[in-house]
Amino acid sequence: MKFDDPADVSRVCTDRLGEGAGRQFAAMARRGFRLIRPTDTAGPTGRCRLGGPALLDPGTPWPEHDGMPLSLHAVLDTDALAPWLGDELPVRPGLLNFFHLDPDVPYEVLRSLDVSGPGAARVLPADPARAVGTVAPEPARRYPAVPVHAGEVTMLPDCWDVEDEDIEFDRDQHWGAASVVLSEMGDLDGNTAGAHCAFGWPDTSYTMKVTSRDVDGPAVHLLQLAEDADLGWGWGDAGTLYYTIPVGALRAGDFGKAGARVQSC
Repeated sequence: MKFDDPADVSRVCTDRLGEGAGRQFAAMARRGFRLIRPTDTAGPTGRCRLGGPALLDPGTPWPEHDGMPLSLHAVLDTDALAPWLGDELPVRPGLLNFFHLDPDVPYEVLRSLDVSGPGAARVLPADPARAVGTVAPEPARRYPAVPVHAGEVTMLPDCWDVEDEDIEFDRDQHWGAASVVLSEMGDLDGNTAGAHCAFGWPDTSYTMKVTSRDVDGPAVHLLQLAEDADLGWGWGDAGTLYYTIPVGALRAGDFGKAGARVQSC
């Protein structure tokens, strides 16, 4: 659920959920971005882009999994995003490179790879002042470089990323917090799992949680990549690729703890 005006969040939540649950749900709001192609009025945001070569510190080895090089899918320029994110970005990692296992190999070879394992996705930071363009080695796919504009929005979680303890609700009327959000906020859900987004909360079309939790709370959503015919990538039937990182790992700047998962029909 995305709001262009942050002031709308509290009003809408309390109108729909009542004072108690409304305040609790509004407190879960996070700042994020819609990633769109630049226009005449909305130019590229820093060095943010989809595809293209990676921007890595000199000497950084290209990430691999099972001996297969990963493909570069996106670069986020967190220096350009930091003014809007504020405290929600507790570190300044500079450039973030997002990789995923997506080799250009025959299907029988692809079947032998663990494309959903923890090593199948990597997020590598780089110093903007030192980073150099690095072309993916074969057989990793090389997608065209597409600059993007990061449009500022305030996001609320979709129902599947809400736990029962997050908001108060009538347990005789609803089977869980997800039921409350689904019934009372559902028409505001843009169902934009078909869009590219960064930070904030992920958009989901399916009954599956994206942000796992630990003692520090829900994982931080870093990037959502949808099927993109112009770039030539996709993940199954209407698939979406989500990158997240535990809260503690983000605070420590440990992007080696970041992971990714795919949702598809």
